[in-house]
Amino acid sequence: MKVEHLAIWTYNLEGMRSFYMHYFDASSSDVYHNHSREYRSYFLSFNGDCRIELMEMPGIPKSKDNPLKQFTGLIHFAIKVGSRNKVNELTAILRKDGFKVIGEPRTTGDGCYESIISDPDGNRVEIMA
Repeated sequence: MKVEHLAIWTYNLEGMRSFYMHYFDASSSDVYHNHSREYRSYFLSFNGDCRIELMEMPGIPKSKDNPLKQFTGLIHFAIKVGSRNKVNELTAILRKDGFKVIGEPRTTGDGCYESIISDPDGNRVEIMA
Protein backbone atom coordinates (compact mmCIF):
# COMPACT_ATOMS: atom_id res chain seq x y z
CA MET A 1 0.00 0.00 0.00
CA LYS A 2 1.05 3.61 -0.48
CA VAL A 3 -0.25 7.12 0.09
CA GLU A 4 -1.70 8.29 -3.23
CA HIS A 5 -2.43 11.93 -2.44
CA LEU A 6 -3.02 14.56 0.25
CA ALA A 7 -5.89 17.03 -0.13
CA ILE A 8 -5.83 20.68 0.94
CA TRP A 9 -8.82 23.03 0.92
CA THR A 10 -7.87 26.59 0.03
CA TYR A 11 -9.36 29.95 -0.90
CA ASN A 12 -6.18 30.70 -2.87
CA LEU A 13 -6.16 27.94 -5.48
CA GLU A 14 -3.98 29.64 -8.10
CA GLY A 15 -1.54 31.04 -5.53
CA MET A 16 -1.09 27.66 -3.86
CA ARG A 17 -0.64 25.95 -7.23
CA SER A 18 2.00 28.50 -8.27
CA PHE A 19 3.84 28.15 -4.94
CA TYR A 20 4.30 24.38 -5.23
CA MET A 21 5.14 24.54 -8.93
CA HIS A 22 7.70 27.34 -8.47
CA TYR A 23 9.50 26.23 -5.30
CA PHE A 24 9.10 22.44 -5.41
CA ASP A 25 9.07 21.74 -9.17
CA ALA A 26 5.57 20.25 -9.06
CA SER A 27 3.74 19.61 -12.29
CA SER A 28 0.03 20.32 -12.41
CA SER A 29 -3.00 18.72 -13.97
CA ASP A 30 -5.47 20.87 -15.84
CA VAL A 31 -8.07 22.45 -13.62
CA TYR A 32 -11.13 20.34 -12.84
CA HIS A 33 -14.22 22.51 -12.51
CA ASN A 34 -17.63 21.35 -11.30
CA HIS A 35 -19.75 24.37 -12.21
CA SER A 36 -22.86 23.29 -10.27
CA ARG A 37 -20.91 23.10 -6.98
CA GLU A 38 -18.48 25.94 -7.83
CA TYR A 39 -15.71 23.44 -7.05
CA ARG A 40 -12.26 23.63 -8.67
CA SER A 41 -9.18 21.50 -8.11
CA TYR A 42 -5.70 20.62 -9.35
CA PHE A 43 -3.54 17.56 -8.77
CA LEU A 44 0.14 18.35 -8.30
CA SER A 45 2.81 15.70 -8.93
CA PHE A 46 6.40 15.61 -7.68
CA ASN A 47 8.07 12.88 -9.78
CA GLY A 48 7.00 10.30 -7.23
CA ASP A 49 4.03 8.33 -6.06
CA CYS A 50 2.27 10.82 -3.78
CA ARG A 51 0.40 13.85 -5.11
CA ILE A 52 -1.27 16.91 -3.58
CA GLU A 53 -4.83 17.77 -4.49
CA LEU A 54 -5.57 21.48 -4.08
CA MET A 55 -9.31 22.18 -3.80
CA GLU A 56 -11.42 25.34 -3.69
CA MET A 57 -15.17 25.70 -3.11
CA PRO A 58 -17.32 28.41 -1.50
CA GLY A 59 -18.69 27.51 1.92
CA ILE A 60 -15.73 25.55 3.23
CA PRO A 61 -15.14 26.86 6.78
CA LYS A 62 -12.03 28.97 7.20
CA SER A 63 -12.00 28.29 10.94
CA LYS A 64 -11.14 24.98 12.54
CA ASP A 65 -13.31 25.92 15.54
CA ASN A 66 -16.61 24.65 14.08
CA PRO A 67 -17.64 21.72 16.33
CA LEU A 68 -19.84 20.28 13.56
CA LYS A 69 -16.84 19.64 11.30
CA GLN A 70 -13.92 17.28 11.74
CA PHE A 71 -10.59 19.05 11.46
CA THR A 72 -8.21 16.95 13.53
CA GLY A 73 -5.60 15.45 11.27
CA LEU A 74 -2.84 16.71 9.05
CA ILE A 75 -0.30 18.85 10.91
CA HIS A 76 2.38 18.90 8.19
CA PHE A 77 3.72 17.05 5.21
CA ALA A 78 7.28 16.66 3.97
CA ILE A 79 8.85 17.15 0.59
CA LYS A 80 12.22 15.49 0.04
CA VAL A 81 14.59 17.70 -1.96
CA GLY A 82 17.63 15.41 -1.99
CA SER A 83 20.43 17.12 -0.07
CA ARG A 84 21.30 19.27 2.94
CA ASN A 85 22.52 21.96 0.54
CA LYS A 86 19.16 22.04 -1.24
CA VAL A 87 17.32 22.29 2.12
CA ASN A 88 19.51 25.29 3.06
CA GLU A 89 19.19 26.97 -0.34
CA LEU A 90 15.42 26.54 -0.65
CA THR A 91 14.84 27.70 2.93
CA ALA A 92 16.87 30.86 2.24
CA ILE A 93 14.99 31.53 -1.01
CA LEU A 94 11.60 31.09 0.65
CA ARG A 95 12.60 33.42 3.52
CA LYS A 96 13.84 36.04 1.04
CA ASP A 97 10.55 35.76 -0.86
CA GLY A 98 8.59 36.51 2.31
CA PHE A 99 7.47 33.07 3.45
CA LYS A 100 7.61 32.25 7.16
CA VAL A 101 10.35 29.88 8.28
CA ILE A 102 8.97 28.02 11.31
CA GLY A 103 11.96 25.75 11.85
CA GLU A 104 15.49 26.54 10.76
CA PRO A 105 17.50 23.85 8.93
CA ARG A 106 18.69 21.30 11.46
CA THR A 107 19.33 17.64 12.14
CA THR A 108 16.41 16.23 14.11
CA GLY A 109 16.59 13.68 16.91
CA ASP A 110 15.77 10.90 14.46
CA GLY A 111 18.65 11.93 12.16
CA CYS A 112 16.70 13.78 9.45
CA TYR A 113 17.99 17.08 8.09
CA GLU A 114 15.08 19.46 7.54
CA SER A 115 13.54 22.90 7.83
CA ILE A 116 9.88 23.83 8.22
CA ILE A 117 8.14 26.62 6.32
CA SER A 118 4.57 27.86 5.91
CA ASP A 119 2.96 27.74 2.47
CA PRO A 120 0.70 30.62 1.34
CA ASP A 121 -2.23 29.22 3.38
CA GLY A 122 -0.14 28.62 6.52
CA ASN A 123 0.19 24.84 6.12
CA ARG A 124 3.44 23.48 7.54
CA VAL A 125 5.77 21.96 4.96
CA GLU A 126 8.93 20.12 6.02
CA ILE A 127 11.75 20.43 3.51
CA MET A 128 13.89 17.30 3.92
CA ALA A 129 17.30 16.29 2.61
